[in-house]
Amino acid sequence: MTLLNRKKPKIKVEIYSKKDCHLCDDAKAILKKYQERYAFDLLEIDITKDERLFSEFKEQIPVIFIDGKKLFKYRIDEAKLIKKFEK
Repeated sequence: MTLLNRKKPKIKVEIYSKKDCHLCDDAKAILKKYQERYAFDLLEIDITKDERLFSEFKEQIPVIFIDGKKLFKYRIDEAKLIKKFEK
């Protein structure tokens, strides 16, 4: 298989959020806007379902991880997001 025929591994995006969080809703809308173009897996994690996650993230949501690395909290910088996806 040549390098040209290799597929890039699918990007994994995780968003830690909760209901009734307008910043979380804004971040989810931005991620969904780019999901078709960049074909990433999006995992939405409700921090209220896990006491440890709630304790860790309650003052920071939404928190967005891309491929296991924390990239954003509170708001998404769309230019930085696109740059990450196009790497």
